[in-house]
Amino acid sequence: MQTEKKMDAAGLTKKDARVETAIHHWAPRFVSSGVPLTDFEEVTAGISRWDEWCAAWSARAAMHEELGRKALAGGYRLSAGEHFNRATICYHFGKFMFVHDIPQMQAAHRKVIECRQLALPLLPHPGERVEMPYQGRSLAGILRKPAGKGPHPVVVMCVGLDSTKEELEVYENIFLARGLGTLSFDGPGQGEAEYDMPIRGDYEVAVKAVVDYVTARADLDAARIGLWGVSLGGYYAARGAAFEKRIRACISLSGPYSWVETFDGRNELSREAFRVRSHAKDMAAARENAKTLTLEGVAKNISCPIYVVGGELDQLTPPHNAERIAAEVSGPCELLIVKGGNHVVNNRRYMFQTQTADWMADILGS
Repeated sequence: MQTEKKMDAAGLTKKDARVETAIHHWAPRFVSSGVPLTDFEEVTAGISRWDEWCAAWSARAAMHEELGRKALAGGYRLSAGEHFNRATICYHFGKFMFVHDIPQMQAAHRKVIECRQLALPLLPHPGERVEMPYQGRSLAGILRKPAGKGPHPVVVMCVGLDSTKEELEVYENIFLARGLGTLSFDGPGQGEAEYDMPIRGDYEVAVKAVVDYVTARADLDAARIGLWGVSLGGYYAARGAAFEKRIRACISLSGPYSWVETFDGRNELSREAFRVRSHAKDMAAARENAKTLTLEGVAKNISCPIYVVGGELDQLTPPHNAERIAAEVSGPCELLIVKGGNHVVNNRRYMFQTQTADWMADILGS
């Protein structure tokens, strides 16, 4: 039996609120992270109900995956890697907030991991999957190194609430082009770890495990480790820098100062994703979990150089969060509030992306 679709006054299919929210809040992020604009327009135009979201994006991802397999079979390795990366990002944005249907989300997530693994050896800066010991288990990461002989400086990269290590291709490439290695990882409540490990406010525990791993590798320079984080990962990076003194420099992009202060004003998709990924039974319990994510009394311990970025028009993490972090750190600080910028300034990445990478490269001495 077909589901009847609601129509608006103009006779067009009416989208439900969650679909509208995803399109309104994250369109710039999709495109700037590698989703072709036409793909975004065509896929979202065909979705009216949130239940259709993951399947629609997975279908478009499968098209890119097939192009990658054909290119690889023909010996066109560079083209194959590019196709697999597009498949990865489309599968990712199919699963990123789809927490109400865990089996469907997990199926898409498996394809995210598979396609990124297919792409990694084919890239101009190849990568490898790594697993880092963590409290009797492990955290999964992607390590990529610049050209030339090591040991290389490395930027440890913390993803956000609805991101995974596989989303960071564009950010990684900018650091790699400047002679910096990258180690993107899924921490507790994120990516591969989201099903078994809940979000934790004391994220410095995860950062320490990753830094321990870096220091044990001869091809990475333990004296030149940077820390980077985006959205909720901007909080994680700042929190890690406050406790892990082996960090030489930190970049925090649209990170909240206190998660609970932004919690009630966030959209339904974000709050539900946090509830599921913090393993809370209901929204009241999720709000209690949110209270544990705070830099109060902690930001003052950030003594390494830090670059804090906020968007003037950011509705998810308003710019006063960046301003408060910057005001409380004890070490050198660069603060940039981008005029007209939305969340993570995805609509104006050219205003901070290369600038922060240059800053990190100067400090780490690439």
